[in-house]
Amino acid sequence: MLSNLIRALFAPKSPAAPAESPADADVLAAKDLLNKNSFQLAIDALGPLLREQPNHAEALFIRGTAHLELQRHEEAMTDLGRAVALSPGEPRYLYNLAITHWALGDSEQTVALCKQAVRISDFGPAHLLLANIDLYGEDYFKVLARMHSYLRPRTYIEIGVFRGASLRLAGPDTLALGIDPEPLLKQPAGPNQFVFSETSDDFFANHDVIGKLGGQEVDLAFIDGMHRFEYALCDFINIERLSRPDSVILIHDCFPLDAQTAKRDRCTTFWSGDIWRLILLLRKYRPDLAVHTISTPPTGLGMIFNLDPASRILSDKLDAIVAEYLAVDYSVLDGRKRELLNAGPNDWDSITALLDSRPARS
Repeated sequence: MLSNLIRALFAPKSPAAPAESPADADVLAAKDLLNKNSFQLAIDALGPLLREQPNHAEALFIRGTAHLELQRHEEAMTDLGRAVALSPGEPRYLYNLAITHWALGDSEQTVALCKQAVRISDFGPAHLLLANIDLYGEDYFKVLARMHSYLRPRTYIEIGVFRGASLRLAGPDTLALGIDPEPLLKQPAGPNQFVFSETSDDFFANHDVIGKLGGQEVDLAFIDGMHRFEYALCDFINIERLSRPDSVILIHDCFPLDAQTAKRDRCTTFWSGDIWRLILLLRKYRPDLAVHTISTPPTGLGMIFNLDPASRILSDKLDAIVAEYLAVDYSVLDGRKRELLNAGPNDWDSITALLDSRPARS
């Protein structure tokens, strides 16, 4: 498990520069052994160097990481703690020390070290670890897969296809439409899946969507496009008009980690945008809806039903609502994030209980 968390810190992104000294050669050799999962050999390879240079921070970091992989937490704590003391501005050192504390069950120190790392630089792994501490359970992708299996939707619309991984979760009997202006499918869509290379606004304006769904309303939809709430709001409005009260609309990225990663303009690798504003406004302007947030890592999954395809409240006040919520500062969530976003448990029994509370299909 730990290998999955820290491997990105060592995977070569470009050809390594030639070693400039014997110490550099020892460090490069140990990194190579670490990448090959030869953890004890990496530890042994660094022994002579650290006996000669006990304050070599990078060597301590690599040896500490190898101990961490072998679940020798006390040894890892010693080496990584010394590396941090020697180079407190190196986010990799802080992060792997945070993982050590996490493995020992000390979430408070884990959070403190990760926050220190992201203050130094845009360090995505630390943001991701913070998100997995803040939230819990299966990630959104696995929950989405469960939704497909449980609901067995006849029709499915997905906004934001990207490489097609989530679209492929739709079962063979589900007629699925994916919309993305620049899809980058890793493999062809299935025989019952159709991808439209256009914006969602253009798609809904220029197509007979019900016709493309074989004359049926939308059973399940997943909005995962632009990370700005006004785009997701328009997608919600368009999809609701094609739905029934028991249809389910899912919205990704609605439970932000912090103000920095929830900005409208992306400035961090880990980023959810301001989709959280959509949940707030739906709860205010559409109290008739059932608006829930499932606490799925890394950034939550909104789930909405009790839909009313005849409602025009949002569309009639669209410009005013967007202006109102653009003015809402992230600080409104301080201390009340779970309450205001109606965040509930991320366990399948709780989720199915919510799904089973939907109106009966008409």
